[in-house]
Amino acid sequence: MQAPRVLMLPKWYPNRYDDQDGDFVGRHVAAIAAFGGVEVAVLFAAVARGPLPSLIDAEEDFSGAWPTLRYYYRAAPTGLPLLDKPLKLLLYFWCLLRGYRRICRHWGKRPALVHVHVLLRTGVFAWALRAMQNIPFLITEHWTAYLPGRAENLTWVRRRLTRAVVRRAAALHTVSDNLRTALAALGAVNNRTVVIPNVVDTALFHPPAHPAWAASRPVLLHVAAFNEAAKNLGGLLRVVAGLRTQIPGLRLRIGGYGPDEAHVRAQAAQLGLLADGTVVFLGKLTHAEVAEEMRQAACFVLFSNFENLPCVLVEAQASGLPAVATKVGGVPELLPADGRFGELVAAGDEAALATALQTVLATTYSATALRANAEARFSVPAVGAAFRALYQQVLGRQG
Repeated sequence: MQAPRVLMLPKWYPNRYDDQDGDFVGRHVAAIAAFGGVEVAVLFAAVARGPLPSLIDAEEDFSGAWPTLRYYYRAAPTGLPLLDKPLKLLLYFWCLLRGYRRICRHWGKRPALVHVHVLLRTGVFAWALRAMQNIPFLITEHWTAYLPGRAENLTWVRRRLTRAVVRRAAALHTVSDNLRTALAALGAVNNRTVVIPNVVDTALFHPPAHPAWAASRPVLLHVAAFNEAAKNLGGLLRVVAGLRTQIPGLRLRIGGYGPDEAHVRAQAAQLGLLADGTVVFLGKLTHAEVAEEMRQAACFVLFSNFENLPCVLVEAQASGLPAVATKVGGVPELLPADGRFGELVAAGDEAALATALQTVLATTYSATALRANAEARFSVPAVGAAFRALYQQVLGRQG
């Protein structure tokens, strides 16, 4: 029997401008392709971050593991802001329509299901396909914008449209129970709602050969986007500056990139953390480089003001690495209160972060237990099987 064909419709996805943008979506797609019992294709459209030879530029790849169509459209089609905003919206939907037709021609039929990854325009397009061609769609949501403290910034129109699209979906999937609750509080409710977490490559992320050696070195690791409002790197740097006289040899290695990188580096310099080598900036890292950094560290630290279900914490667990993180979003679903995988602190509480880091660096953790939890909950087979069960419910298929 032909496996059902599922069209993936992501808002964020690795692209020509940033090969790590929406990487967590790419991981879900890969897990579904391997273990979801379906055939997939990806259709992605985004505004160009550089010049284009025409209004739209296409990258249509039918030779990879699954068809992947990426479309880019000009950021300023006319140069007139009042015209460009609605025109860009039309270009976005035109790109999706063009890609949808290409995929249908390639498959020789329509998809059995459209899988939206992150609302809202993606969901509006899927809703239109449901209305015109009776193709069901399901929604996966990752976005922290729906969480308390940030949802207040959503416009009335976005709230109303989000509720309408979610109600009409065949299912709603969130990566954390916290996000499911937050959406429900906004009225975005679906009768079939499931929680399936983010996924980790447990073949790449694994404990070091000699975990006791890594734990004996007071090396902290932080990997995230340089977004000060969300990640609070300034607070983390202040805590490390205060601890370096109490913990001989303390080091913080920071991987990542983003809009606030220059500001964060300047803060580290002002605190004297660069001159003595306490803090090292690693720049943008590949997944393999992150995995190796985790095998060399004693503790992963994430002092964020906002999070959903951070992939880096899942990667840390797969690497047998304990963590200290803030009690925000879905983080408590990764770090239980009993402390067996690390410590939780309140967002912004620098004194609590200092105490928690000292506790974790003085504690011996079971890399085996951390690893076993990651394999059971977040591995590619586990997450892929969870999506397979969801697809069977949505499509009414058995086996």
